[in-house]
Amino acid sequence: MTVLSVENLTLSYRSGREWREVVHNVSFTLGRGEMLAFVGESGSGKTTTAQAIIGLLADNARRDGGSIRLNGEDLSQWSAKRLDSLRGARISLVPQDPGNSLNPVKTVGAQVGEILRLHQKIDKAECEQQVLALLSKVGLSHPEQRMKQFPHQLSGGMKQRVLIAIAIALRPDLIIADEPTSALDVTVQKRILDLLDVLRRESGTAVLFVTHDLALAAQRADRLLVFRNGEVQEHGATADVVRAPQHAYTRQLLSDVQGQRVTIAPVSGRPLASPAIQAIGISKRFALGKGHQLQALDNVSFVVQRGSTHALVGESGSGKTTLARILLGFEQADSGQVNIDDINATSLSHEARRQLR
Repeated sequence: MTVLSVENLTLSYRSGREWREVVHNVSFTLGRGEMLAFVGESGSGKTTTAQAIIGLLADNARRDGGSIRLNGEDLSQWSAKRLDSLRGARISLVPQDPGNSLNPVKTVGAQVGEILRLHQKIDKAECEQQVLALLSKVGLSHPEQRMKQFPHQLSGGMKQRVLIAIAIALRPDLIIADEPTSALDVTVQKRILDLLDVLRRESGTAVLFVTHDLALAAQRADRLLVFRNGEVQEHGATADVVRAPQHAYTRQLLSDVQGQRVTIAPVSGRPLASPAIQAIGISKRFALGKGHQLQALDNVSFVVQRGSTHALVGESGSGKTTLARILLGFEQADSGQVNIDDINATSLSHEARRQLR
């Protein structure tokens, strides 16, 4: 089922008295539960196109031609007031900068609740219950506490989760995620994108993912649409574009990230397949004084699959607690590697470890 259909979309910006065309005849479709990634450098037209879809073009911008259809309904001629009824309910936006996208003088609960009250007739108690459920769904710990906090009391990753809670509150048909993780630590970035993957599988929500990061788009998106100078250079299934790019610009983008590992997202979705914890060859010694050492852990390896319970059993002093502290990042192993949710946690910075916890 096609959720979004854009045909021959042309957009311009005004500079002084002149209009300059910046997006040229862009066409694509997006299906239910699918993720399409707009990829391209800054100024390529990808964000302007996304803004046009949700009706949030800048004051000095206009649509010169083309159609935008949501579930077959043409939105091109809709008034600003009519589009207001659409935003949040059927199309939601996850913006780039979580720090500037929340009201600093309103609590988190008030801001999530606002979108519910705008589109639903519910009382205060029911609104509060829905807010708690949403904050829990996006993985915020202690949601009762978080809903009473202000944005400055949350980390960047927590703020972005609040924005996603607002975006999914009314189970929209389409979520536009405009560089939603560019300002976040890589560990938080993965969790945000995992969350979007789970939501589209559970609810069938289509996701339009705007990013300059081709490697990241290849890991997550079903299809790629490559922008350059307001034109679509290449459009196709992620596997086809990455393995056999047809356009020179796409080949250049792939060449630019050749130092990274460009992983193609499997059809089944990656997040549920990877282990929750993977310990590889963990060893740890403690100094006892006078040149003596205690070998607390010696080349310990194991895997904990998602949804499973893994028990560490042994007598006092056998290394159980030391191993747990290493997994949490409170203790450093002498050798070996710990992967938490596919992230190599062994050499993370202090701040990255805090975000991971």
